[in-house]
Amino acid sequence: MPFFLKFKSTFLLLFILFSTCAQKKEEQTGKIAPKSKQSIKEVVVAANRTKAYLPYLKGKNIAVVANQTSVLFKTKGYTHLVDSLLSLDVNIKKVFAPEHGFRGKADAGELVKDGFDTKTQLPLISLHGKNKKPSTKQLRDVDLVVFDIQDVGVRFYTYISTLQLVMEACAESNIPVLVLDRPNPNAHYVDGPIMKTEHISFLGMQQIPLVYGMTIGEYAKMINKEGWLNNKLKADLTVIPLKNWNHSSSYSLPIRPSPNLPNDKSINLYPSLGLFEGTTINAGRGTEFQFQRYGSSFLDSTVLKFNYIPEPNFGSKSPKGKGKICYGENLTKTEEMSSVSLKWLIKAYKNSKNKEDFFKTAGFTKHAGTEKLQQQIEAGFSESEIKETWKVDIEAFKIIREKYLIYD
Repeated sequence: MPFFLKFKSTFLLLFILFSTCAQKKEEQTGKIAPKSKQSIKEVVVAANRTKAYLPYLKGKNIAVVANQTSVLFKTKGYTHLVDSLLSLDVNIKKVFAPEHGFRGKADAGELVKDGFDTKTQLPLISLHGKNKKPSTKQLRDVDLVVFDIQDVGVRFYTYISTLQLVMEACAESNIPVLVLDRPNPNAHYVDGPIMKTEHISFLGMQQIPLVYGMTIGEYAKMINKEGWLNNKLKADLTVIPLKNWNHSSSYSLPIRPSPNLPNDKSINLYPSLGLFEGTTINAGRGTEFQFQRYGSSFLDSTVLKFNYIPEPNFGSKSPKGKGKICYGENLTKTEEMSSVSLKWLIKAYKNSKNKEDFFKTAGFTKHAGTEKLQQQIEAGFSESEIKETWKVDIEAFKIIREKYLIYD
């Protein structure tokens, strides 16, 4: 074999081995997989703006609502907010952890227990276990609560529900809340069905669209001013804004915000493929391409020929279709979305051999926010016909949203 061919073969083998090792390391650390778009280096997240918020914290007993995304970015790497505040002599009394836990390793929906952080020995109180709202007792020794969690701007992504319940608990106990803002990678559009009051749950606590186009700081202002807290209470709220970011900015998250959102593509497709969560269809859980594919053993393999086998892995202990060949579509090459797409959901339903069990009604309705979407799909409505029924509600929401936008 010519030397250059031997060299090429050796290089290819080394590349494959390196890629496999890198993927395994990413899975263990929770860092996000290789990016599909560049981060904007000039963006300054609020956590990095220590001079803007340290005066609020000095001399007070602090609780922090945080997970693995709550970091200050350095020239190389990052430091967790809790570690940074402790190094600055801020008196942190405890940490509240949302869904997926403080280190972000629990499965979706998995209950997380209270405990202690092994690094700092701080008490960890789960807001996705026996209670989702801090109790009066848990806040008794706290003067101020800092909320810093990376959101992705989708209604059924539960961090905004945690935000509302934290604000509500603090308002009831007369404790100020300080929100450190972060970019929303899906902030460039507003779309999807509006949550109906009768279906409100932890997967959607307010009558907002599926994709609401706001940062978590902007959304906190909306919660407060729109009277969404119990008894129309108002929290003593301060939002520390981002710098050098706007709603059309392309921003790549350096840390996966939850176990099954491993890269930019999954985050961009999540509003659309997340609707599969309330069906019998697997949306990539149990693979390394979560929310970048869908499939089921019940779909017609003569039409949907792409196939894969879900197996238990990081963030998915028991994925739908575990161990079975699932037929569907690979969406890793799709263009960036600027709207919610229903075409994959409709296509899967049309090609299901088990339509009567396609929708887990309670779960799908909680994700969609309305019974109407399921009814429309079952009745054979097209995507454009369904989306036409969203327009009036979306435009009404945009008028309210406009009042609370911090960024262009």
